[in-house]
Amino acid sequence: MSDAVIVNSSRLKSIVWNDFDRVKKGDTFVAICRHCKKKLSGSSTSGTSHLRNHLIRCQRRSNHGVAQYFSAKDKKKEGSLALVTIDQEQKNDEVLSIVNLRYEQEQIKSEHVGIGSNSLDQRRSQFDLARMIILHNYPLAMVEHVGFKIFVRNLQPLFELVTRNKVEADCMEIYAKEKQKVYEIFDKLPGKISVSADVWTASEDDAAYLSLAAHYIDENWQLKKKNLNFVTIDPSYTEDMHSEVIMNCLMDWDIDRKLFSMIFDSFTSDNIVERIRDRLSQNRFLHCNGQLFDVRCAVDLLNRMAHDALEALCEITQKIRESIRYVKSSEATQATFNELADEVQVETKKCLCIDNPLKWNSTYFMLEASLEYRKVFSCLRDRDPVNMKFLLSDPEWDRLVTVTSFLKLFVEVTNVFTRSKYPTANIFFPEICDIHLQLIEWCKNPDEYISSLALKMRKKFEEYWYKCSSGLAVAAMLDPRFKMKLLEYYYPQLYGDSATELIDDVFECIKSLYNEHSIVSPLASSIDQGLDWQASGIPGSGKDSRDRLMGFDKFLHETSQAEGSSSDLDKYLEEPLFPRNGDFNVLNWWKVHTPRYPILSMMARNILGIPISKVAAESRFDTGGRMLNHNWSSLPPTTIQALMCSQDWIRSELES
Repeated sequence: MSDAVIVNSSRLKSIVWNDFDRVKKGDTFVAICRHCKKKLSGSSTSGTSHLRNHLIRCQRRSNHGVAQYFSAKDKKKEGSLALVTIDQEQKNDEVLSIVNLRYEQEQIKSEHVGIGSNSLDQRRSQFDLARMIILHNYPLAMVEHVGFKIFVRNLQPLFELVTRNKVEADCMEIYAKEKQKVYEIFDKLPGKISVSADVWTASEDDAAYLSLAAHYIDENWQLKKKNLNFVTIDPSYTEDMHSEVIMNCLMDWDIDRKLFSMIFDSFTSDNIVERIRDRLSQNRFLHCNGQLFDVRCAVDLLNRMAHDALEALCEITQKIRESIRYVKSSEATQATFNELADEVQVETKKCLCIDNPLKWNSTYFMLEASLEYRKVFSCLRDRDPVNMKFLLSDPEWDRLVTVTSFLKLFVEVTNVFTRSKYPTANIFFPEICDIHLQLIEWCKNPDEYISSLALKMRKKFEEYWYKCSSGLAVAAMLDPRFKMKLLEYYYPQLYGDSATELIDDVFECIKSLYNEHSIVSPLASSIDQGLDWQASGIPGSGKDSRDRLMGFDKFLHETSQAEGSSSDLDKYLEEPLFPRNGDFNVLNWWKVHTPRYPILSMMARNILGIPISKVAAESRFDTGGRMLNHNWSSLPPTTIQALMCSQDWIRSELES
């Protein structure tokens, strides 16, 4: 710009010219930033808004004094953040666009970067960033990625970028605050807590983690879940060490005295469970001497039985895969297959697809679809015997029909168990009983191949039934649509002449559980306090130690209970069943009927809150265990626990 002339800026009234040189080149005026040397229009018809916008965003200019470039009208808008629109062809001085940002989070004492009366809350923004990372499993190191830095700098130049260590510290601070909230929730809980234990692995190495989660029904009769711990467990740990880790976690949360039951995988050692139960029973924390303490996951049982079925079908399944691969190998083969399907009048709309071995239900769907095309496969073999040499024989097809019916039942029941995010315990009993009846029938199959498979599955089932049948039955009794009638319907089918005795055993467990709840019931304690007050002879009460009718008062209380009133349990069982309908909510029913059954409702709160299944809906058909996200697996154990637990707590809060 050798022919350029710098114009005297004293005649220019706008404050922006303190940071720009106005240069005339021919008939054109150019404004050159004194900090970054960027050239913008300096024409008087262009105004100065674009120059002010540039100064606010200029990387080489200190943010100090940026406020002076906001119009007076803008400065009156408090709690707002300026978002600048750049238009170099603006003809008039326009005010900067202001967008109000509303924050629903708690107020955080923070450092502010001031722009007049407008401000960026640096600390709040840092916590928002940390929460985003927690919620979406993002790597902590993303804050140091070049692309992220560019994005943030262009979006909000005033935000001070943070390091990986800083965002990790923010995540730990969020964890501490959220953990305190959970402590307070547990402290105010009206009922007991059930805890599920799950084992996770990491993809990069052989590291294993123990995940503990609390399940409970809150004061509003909503079933809730909160992650408690996510701790590293060493493969070398003994059973004693495993049980000690769990007990330490429970005591750290101060919920060992509030524990009702624990839910484990089917393969968890009985010795670990017994050690924990013995520790809790010593302090008399458990109901019914811990009879309902050990619960095994129902969906895990179904997965294990499905694995047995698919293992028995291993060779048949491989042949089916090869047959489908051949059909899909070329368009000509697919066209021939479709023609044959039309000839034999196959009516199914199911698609032949190779299964995903990591999801056992996809293998079931592949086998089920193959059965629909059985005749088509046979016709294709007649036409092309060389390439269809791996097709099933008739006995193999027949076995496939039978075993696929097993898998169909397991898929249907699994879907029932995981239909709701937090299923209540009452829905499990009839489904489990149906499986029990089917296993009995399958064991009678004359084909030894089928009967031996059924016996193998039945053995696993009976181990589960031995531990969990009482809890399932009590939960079913607390469903007003069933009460004791469901036991009276299923037990004769399962046990024949022994059914009456077993039903009586269940009812004794129910009565024992009810009596234990009546002791700790506020209703029972208020009665006891009334009797104690009458017997104490408090001065001014109208009764003293010489009151000869104190014995009469006690006699009246005892006889009125024995003769004139019945317990919650008796009243509940005597009344007719509630009609069965599709939209029935058992927790809403107990919420409404708590005043009528104050003691039994306490018992319902604790029983119905047991998570008979602890498997998440998205992983219900997985053939492997749950795996830690690779973005977090290399972090320190304390950080992993903070991220995993905080993620669960924040998501729960957002959902509610």
